[in-house]
Amino acid sequence: MRILVTGGTGFIGSALVRRLVDRGDDVVVFSRNVPPPKEPAAHGHARVTHVQWTPETAGPWQETVKEVDAVVHLAGQGIMDHRWSPEFLEACRNSRIRPTRLLADALCKGTRCKTWVSASAVGYYGMDTGGAEVDESTPAGTDVLARMCVDWEGAADPARDAGVRVSHPRIGLVLGRDGGVFAKMLPAFKAFVGGPLGCGIQYFPWVHIEDTVSALVFAVDTKDFQGPFNLVSPNPVTMGEFARSLGSALGRPSFMAVPAFALKLALGEQSRALLTGQRAIPKKLADARFPFLYPELGSALSDLTE
Repeated sequence: MRILVTGGTGFIGSALVRRLVDRGDDVVVFSRNVPPPKEPAAHGHARVTHVQWTPETAGPWQETVKEVDAVVHLAGQGIMDHRWSPEFLEACRNSRIRPTRLLADALCKGTRCKTWVSASAVGYYGMDTGGAEVDESTPAGTDVLARMCVDWEGAADPARDAGVRVSHPRIGLVLGRDGGVFAKMLPAFKAFVGGPLGCGIQYFPWVHIEDTVSALVFAVDTKDFQGPFNLVSPNPVTMGEFARSLGSALGRPSFMAVPAFALKLALGEQSRALLTGQRAIPKKLADARFPFLYPELGSALSDLTE
């Protein structure tokens, strides 16, 4: 297959591109900055092609969309990249919704591509869902991140209405060595000062990077799989449980909690995203008999810390 990946140089995207190349796919990566022709092939493989992309502006890149068999759209400003302000949250929103709508427009115009995996997040349900399990039938939340996710998914509607099979992975907290929350927390634990954020009772909807990539590929390949699905482990834990498990895997203490008041002082409203969480479960993946490689946190952390 010839598969287009946006966000293909990021944490999840890079892992996905490697997996697709390993199985023999040709991959097109949309990039703001295309490597010069004399540089080594992107991602170290001749099967990967970079195409110049202006994600918030229509352009020649839309013609490339017509030449692929599937699209995996992962691009978007990281919600935790900067302290929140109205301007930053608007930039996050624009980096998701406008490119998604432009991709949808391109997919409606005489393309052979009939498969689109367009990212979303478990924030769809709201930042704080307490201890209740949430699956794909749970209504959307009402906070700023939930509204962003609702509009992000809705931006794909034109392609959906045109008959494209669209799925929305509502991605949780992805654990991997090369990025994400695990890589950010690891140094503190290695330095014997690790612990939970806040009191630790908030749920932590984790998923291993290998299962994340496998689920994205599953969504591409499975012909009757569409709509939103929670891309999280089937065994969510609390932040406190995660901290204790990580400390145990490393042979380090895990009691140096970061006080909630300190996070609130340092981050303001952004601290809510760290001090709350969702007890999300992957019902749709389970119903489709998707095989998780790392369904339990212990085995996931053993793999990442070995």
